[in-house]
Amino acid sequence: MKKIQSLGLGTAAIGRPHYINIRQQKGQDEFALSEFRNQGHDLLSKAYAAGIRYFDTAPGYGMAEQLLIDWVKEKQDPTIELATKWGYTYVANFDKNATVHEMKEHSINKLNEQWKQSQKLLPYLTTYQIHSATLETGVLENQEILHQLAGLKNEHHLKIGLSTTGANQVGVLKKALDIEVDGVQLFEVFQITYNVFDQSAASVIRSITSENKRVVIKEALANGRVFPNPKYSNYSEAYLQLSKLAEKYSVGIDAIALRFCVDSVPVFKVLSGASLDQHLDGNLKMNSFSLDDQELQLLKSFKVEPIKYWNERKLLNWH
Repeated sequence: MKKIQSLGLGTAAIGRPHYINIRQQKGQDEFALSEFRNQGHDLLSKAYAAGIRYFDTAPGYGMAEQLLIDWVKEKQDPTIELATKWGYTYVANFDKNATVHEMKEHSINKLNEQWKQSQKLLPYLTTYQIHSATLETGVLENQEILHQLAGLKNEHHLKIGLSTTGANQVGVLKKALDIEVDGVQLFEVFQITYNVFDQSAASVIRSITSENKRVVIKEALANGRVFPNPKYSNYSEAYLQLSKLAEKYSVGIDAIALRFCVDSVPVFKVLSGASLDQHLDGNLKMNSFSLDDQELQLLKSFKVEPIKYWNERKLLNWH
């Protein structure tokens, strides 16, 4: 059974008050920035106390990156690994009524601008990633950007990576695996959407890890869609079986969904997106059991076509 170190913490939910998901509980009417910052700081410390040492952030996550810059100085622990990304700018200014939350820009100017802030995460920064790389932005063909990333890799001994989003993430991953700068493969870390419903990247995940590169799983809870919801009658059988497994192992459905990712494909980390103590506690219970082959095969049977999964995701709101 994989140990607690298989779980990392993604910081999107502690860096900004909105996230694309299905709301599981009523949000607060009032938002206090200082209180929100303190809650984020406390959650980082709670994750650390529970054994988590891998933290993923981005400038697009509101205050999350600065929160980590400040928090990690208190720890002075060289076993901590920080990963950040460039390419999204947070523009909602913590306004709960904002209609636009982030803006994507895969340009050399944005890379250079965001690196000035992100480099403050050094020496704990081990991983620098393109945020939601796609074929459409042309970022994987931009030689100026690729050479700049290679330069940062060499100068600061970083692992260069990317995160993927969308129905064509397998195509993006395959293209990235072939990219070399001066005869050396550029990308070593691949942050991939993978869960009970979108299993499209399973084969490429195995290829990546066979080359001793890192796979980090995001959206293991499918933005909340793994939890029983009458809006998604197409998942009714999946909800039934997930609930049965949760009862069997005396954990929540979140732990089952996270455990599925760890047991079904070889991964370096699967990210928790917890923003509250009780959510983190529930996620950590993934370390108390393992799924057997029969259970894994059952959960694998609930996969859906990527285009269906991502079209469904596009309809989710910011909460």
